[in-house]
Amino acid sequence: MKKFNLWGKNSLLGGLIGAVNGFFGAGGGLVCVPLLMKMGFDRKTAHANAVAVIFPITLVSAINYLLQGHMELLDSLIYLPGGIIGAVAGTGIMKKISPTLIKRLFGAFMIWAGWRLIFG
Repeated sequence: MKKFNLWGKNSLLGGLIGAVNGFFGAGGGLVCVPLLMKMGFDRKTAHANAVAVIFPITLVSAINYLLQGHMELLDSLIYLPGGIIGAVAGTGIMKKISPTLIKRLFGAFMIWAGWRLIFG
């Protein structure tokens, strides 16, 4: 377990992750995974911990969007069953593939997402 300091650098990094996630509606993991790796986590542990960090941040962001009238809850819930199945599949696959392949897939996804945002 890594050293926890509620009011130190970790809290500031968490704030950055939350701001990116809240502003873009997603993307906190793109910041969180590299930061966790820089703090000494191996790749698989960084990805797993990023999900644990992002979940409550995303929940708070979703509640804020809902309260501000930017989303309809029922419009989002139709994606939940598929999302749960995908999450189970993704965690199962991660256990079986190498950290190098995870790194390449994550990098390719970031490039694809960036390309779509700029040119799509």
